[in-house]
Amino acid sequence: MSVPVADLTSRRLRARLAHWQVEGRLPSIVAGLVREGDLVWCDGYGDVPGDPSDVQYKIGSITKTVTAVLVHQLAGEGLLDLDAPVSAVLGEVGHGDRTSRQLLTHSSGMQAEPTGDWWERAGRGSFPELAEANDGSSPAFGVGERHHYSNLAYAVLGEVVARLRGATWWDCVDRRVLRPLGMDRTTYHPEEPHADGFSVHPFTGALLPEPNPDTGAMAPAGQLWSTITDLARWCRFLLEGHPDVLPRPALEAAYTPGPGDSATGLGAGQALGFQLARGGSGTLVGHSGSMPGFVAACFVDRIRRTGAMALCNATAGMAAAVVAAGLLDELELSEPTVLPPWQPSSPVPAELHDVLGVWHWGATTLVLAWEGSTLVTRRGGLEIYRHVVRDGRIVGVSGHQAGEELRVVRRDDGTVSHLDLATFVLTRTPYDPSAPIPGGPPVEG
Repeated sequence: MSVPVADLTSRRLRARLAHWQVEGRLPSIVAGLVREGDLVWCDGYGDVPGDPSDVQYKIGSITKTVTAVLVHQLAGEGLLDLDAPVSAVLGEVGHGDRTSRQLLTHSSGMQAEPTGDWWERAGRGSFPELAEANDGSSPAFGVGERHHYSNLAYAVLGEVVARLRGATWWDCVDRRVLRPLGMDRTTYHPEEPHADGFSVHPFTGALLPEPNPDTGAMAPAGQLWSTITDLARWCRFLLEGHPDVLPRPALEAAYTPGPGDSATGLGAGQALGFQLARGGSGTLVGHSGSMPGFVAACFVDRIRRTGAMALCNATAGMAAAVVAAGLLDELELSEPTVLPPWQPSSPVPAELHDVLGVWHWGATTLVLAWEGSTLVTRRGGLEIYRHVVRDGRIVGVSGHQAGEELRVVRRDDGTVSHLDLATFVLTRTPYDPSAPIPGGPPVEG
């Protein structure tokens, strides 16, 4: 079990909370940090109505990550083809030609919000009513044209889950996600103790109560309430997976980036149900959330095995991903990640005994070394590829050559002639004339 943060670290984290609460004019803010799957720090600032670890706040679009997990469960069980049109499940419905993958990655071109009154404040009824009012005649963009965030898309995904399971979306959330993970304080409607949502008047500073409607068919996009303790359990799941919810390999596949947005560039991205944000050791995975009266964040750093959650009860004033990244930065600054100890590598597979060492791609020098249980290729000391041996084949698992095969081409006497890396020829000497293309020195003129 991870050790709680030191007192000095806790003080520095509290100072950050105080700064964000004052700067954002937030009635209250609660936050927590996870390390190695355990909640190691939790605190609150402002008028927190109870224990900061157990007070419910509305988590908004973090709900989408739960909906996405339900979709990936169906795909893993062979009940749903992510690349089939949703009409295969829902029948004739608006936007039915879109696929579940397109809906998950917000690349379907569907409009951001359903027609009618503002659903986050007015609520919504049944899915048939939602579908009738949104017949697919007003897409914002063409399919795959660009990333366009769509709450409506997740309402459709929630109905896909309900139809295939023969149960309501909420029943599926409760039975197939929350109970296995022990998240008993994550609910559809608020349960005491919980924070009330407010907007803050721009000139008087007065608190203006925000409504809390039942969002009905739109619930899969942002209905849930949760606590820091429960979101810490969610962080553990995002880091480790769970055999009764979704195994880690399926989660890792869900974190694969999808279509991006030119406005955010490399600063943020979208995966299959999860947001990607710059921070920590490189990329954070999770989601932000906002609903009238609330802003939330829940992100994990898979390399450092840490996670950050922050919840506030104000419509605006907290930059969710920035706060999560800031908490993780403070943790790393105060208590740096301790790397696992180096250990000797496993035995080199027979397929690689005469492959290790220095090779050349033309005149470019590469070094292939067995590290741990993978073949690592470095150029100028920097890692560019990783390969593993599977059923006698050397297959790429990272870098530009992921999924591609590295073939060892041998002479008649069994010695290695060259390596064929997806048609790129690697030789022991630069431009070895006995090897195929390029074969010999560069042609001049």
